[in-house]
Amino acid sequence: MVRRNTRAVGNAAENFAFQFLKRKGLIPVRRNFQCRLGELDLIMQDGRCLVIVEVRFRGSNSFVTAGLTIDKRKQRKLIRTTAMFLAWNAQFANRPVRFDVVGIDTDARGNQSIDWIKDAFRPNDASL
Repeated sequence: MVRRNTRAVGNAAENFAFQFLKRKGLIPVRRNFQCRLGELDLIMQDGRCLVIVEVRFRGSNSFVTAGLTIDKRKQRKLIRTTAMFLAWNAQFANRPVRFDVVGIDTDARGNQSIDWIKDAFRPNDASL
């Protein structure tokens, strides 16, 4: 069996999540925002709310679901990277911000399931 490139798998998971969220009515703002603090996978709009989406993928041999893999350290990193995005994109500065996680899990047969966790964490949760 040929093992696929990790980045290609990540891109496929992000594309799957992106299309899923668009079908749910979210409007794309930006993909893969990067700065010295980190990366934001997807930035979308849900009404006036700016939604920061962390996409997590887990294969069939994983013991936990993808959505449960965001620890406090990762939350802090996402929050700080979001602050940088907002500093560079003033048009979004006064909007409410929500942090969502989209977990994509694959079973032994290769079937994928998606778990959208809205408002997965808040800045106060990460103990900045």
